[in-house]
Amino acid sequence: MSNGNSSYDLIIIGGGPAGLTAGIYAARARLKTLLLEERLPGGQISTTEYVENYPGFPDVIKGRELTQKMEEQSKRFGLEILSLSKVIFLKDAAVGFEIRLINKKSYSTKTVIIATGASPAKLNIPGEKELIGRGISYCATCDGPFFKDKKVIIIGGGNAAIEEAMFLTRFASKVLIVHRRDQLRADKVLQEGVLKNEKIELILGSEVIKIIGKSKVEGCIIRNKKSGDENEMAIDGVFIYIGSVPNTNFVKGILKLNEKGYIVTDNELQTSLPGIFAAGDVRENKLKQVAVAVGEGALAGVSAQKYLEEMKNKNL
Repeated sequence: MSNGNSSYDLIIIGGGPAGLTAGIYAARARLKTLLLEERLPGGQISTTEYVENYPGFPDVIKGRELTQKMEEQSKRFGLEILSLSKVIFLKDAAVGFEIRLINKKSYSTKTVIIATGASPAKLNIPGEKELIGRGISYCATCDGPFFKDKKVIIIGGGNAAIEEAMFLTRFASKVLIVHRRDQLRADKVLQEGVLKNEKIELILGSEVIKIIGKSKVEGCIIRNKKSGDENEMAIDGVFIYIGSVPNTNFVKGILKLNEKGYIVTDNELQTSLPGIFAAGDVRENKLKQVAVAVGEGALAGVSAQKYLEEMKNKNL
């Protein structure tokens, strides 16, 4: 554990698969490295019940188990991990960078890797804000057991939505998948599983426009996008999977971001500020998957090491 006011070769912000992999590579290179994680190491994937498309695990593996193995491996090489450490400030210092946490502790570092990932996107419809945690959830793996023998809705049509819908059938009596398009976007193998499950019903070409309830979710209003017809339906829970928003608030105005707020990098994963790199879901890329995050974490770790070596040679 670090005591603050310390200097490092590299500080990694974010403890998901990208950050942990970067930590493994940096620690093996004998860089003095600290990983700062706002919650606990693991990232979004740790809330996923099973991961079935990560190479090397033919019988699938639980998301939390996979990230625990990554964490254990990184610690074996000497990576320092500081959990419950939210970064609120990052600035270019005279030599390297200064990073400040919400608890006012500060750290200096020669290089930075940002691997803060992304958070679930909100629908921003009436009833959502008021009923979060009262029947509205963004994590079926976390909250699924609370809906035993209940009727729930999954909003979304990608892999995450379909995977979590399948998981919810363990508890719920009925799972409705509402998707605004006329067909799902999930991988075909996942769609095949949905079609075979008697507990799941598809409501395509539609959107939830309001969530109803006082102290808890009691229903919702679904609108058909083509006809405009609205249907009020009694429901016990709503699970929302409509994409993600990058966790980049603390670097706005410091690094170049694209129109959606993701960090822009070059092929070496260096950002617009030399010495700062980005990897994983926080970065502008086309595929948000664990395998991609791990690969980018490895590249970012090596790129940071290369940058430090170049700086050292310049100063000789």
